[in-house]
Amino acid sequence: MRWLRANWLRALVHLGALAPLFFIVLDNYRYNLTANPIQEITVRTGKAALVLLVLSLACTPLNTVFGFREAIRVRRALGLYGFMYVALHLAIFVVLDYGVNLQLIGQAIIEKYYVIAGFAAFLILVPLAITSTRGWMRRLGRRWKTLHKLVYLAVPIAVLHFALLVKSLGSRPEPLIFGAIVLGLLALRLPTIRRASSALRLKNRSPLPNRAQGSRAD
Repeated sequence: MRWLRANWLRALVHLGALAPLFFIVLDNYRYNLTANPIQEITVRTGKAALVLLVLSLACTPLNTVFGFREAIRVRRALGLYGFMYVALHLAIFVVLDYGVNLQLIGQAIIEKYYVIAGFAAFLILVPLAITSTRGWMRRLGRRWKTLHKLVYLAVPIAVLHFALLVKSLGSRPEPLIFGAIVLGLLALRLPTIRRASSALRLKNRSPLPNRAQGSRAD
């Protein structure tokens, strides 16, 4: 019980991140993946990946702007779960959708913009996932932070991949919503906005009452 109180956010992240995969397996067992199961699990894994990557991007602003330090502790887990769904998303495309036909896959990468964007996001995320361990942090030193800033490029490209898949953004505004959230999270990382928001948070934090001084004043 003490562990759960101290690590409630970690537990919530693990359960929430694994839930989409659990329901995919459950719906497959129940034959409840619509008339086009490959497309259904492709969409589900893609959305799960995007949500988790955006949440990982939100961890630093939650700490610096709102003082929610616990978010930093789950940032790596969110990013790795996001990459897991990206890898599953790509594997479904390569194996189930295209039957590992390299010629057709290569043609799709050349001709379809959403495939180009999705594949580019995956390639950027691969070195970030590989070097997410503490051992790699020690090996790379200061270069580790520089390398992992590539996530600021990978997530917008992933949103672009989603937007290019949607035929009409007017009827399906989800990519626009994701895009607006990502832009906001990136804006909060700008030094000027970051300092201003941190200063505002400290200013609005109410000071603890000094009972000793109050008793003397009375």
